Amino acid sequence: MDLGLADRVYLVTGGARGLGRATADVLVAEGARVVLSGRTEATLAEAVGAFPDQAAYVVGDNAETDLPARLIATARERWGRLDGALISVGGPPAGTVASISDEQWTTAFGSVFLGGVRLAREVAAELTGGGSIAFVLSTSVKAPLNEMAISNGLRPGLAMIAKQLADELGPHGIRVNGLLPGRVGTERVAELDALQADPVVAKVGAARSIPLRRDGEPSEFGRAAAFLLSPAASFVSGAMLPVDGGVMRAL
Repeated sequence: MDLGLADRVYLVTGGARGLGRATADVLVAEGARVVLSGRTEATLAEAVGAFPDQAAYVVGDNAETDLPARLIATARERWGRLDGALISVGGPPAGTVASISDEQWTTAFGSVFLGGVRLAREVAAELTGGGSIAFVLSTSVKAPLNEMAISNGLRPGLAMIAKQLADELGPHGIRVNGLLPGRVGTERVAELDALQADPVVAKVGAARSIPLRRDGEPSEFGRAAAFLLSPAASFVSGAMLPVDGGVMRAL
């Protein structure tokens, strides 16, 4: 199926690695152009180096108030258009409600929640001809994850923001959706496994809880995200798409 992505331009935050990078790879493979953002220039440069004619990057954190304007300006200057954005942010620190400090909550709110809202708001203002925005959220939107208090607290709120934006922006031809990844084999999942007493046992045990009995591949998430962003999903808006191998029991 042709996703209709040829020559379209998308912003991908957190695009240097993990789920953002996986999505950028698929978008580019389907003919789109991307502007990536992330906190580390070296990893961004490496990512863009894989497809220099179809990608650019901006160094910055989602919490930075000027990041949306810099990303949008780069897309306009390089390719003269903007068709949407994948809003992804590195996972917040693990921990229980009792162990997470006020400072950690505040920092995560600025990056994960407010940064995501700001990006969506400012990107939407640029999509005068319609477009698509997708939030990378988590299965914690539907059910809490063990010792992931910040994710459990902030991701459901962002899901509601996405739903409301779908209502607000739909009349302007802008679709807004969310993706709910489960265990996908990224650096982030490896980091969380490493916090366990026995990372290997933790990984095996987690796989047993997944109906497909394995972690997802980043490319599998990337294909789902690229579809939601693409014109091929032109009548899909306000949806929360699980990409979790069947873990979630809720409808």
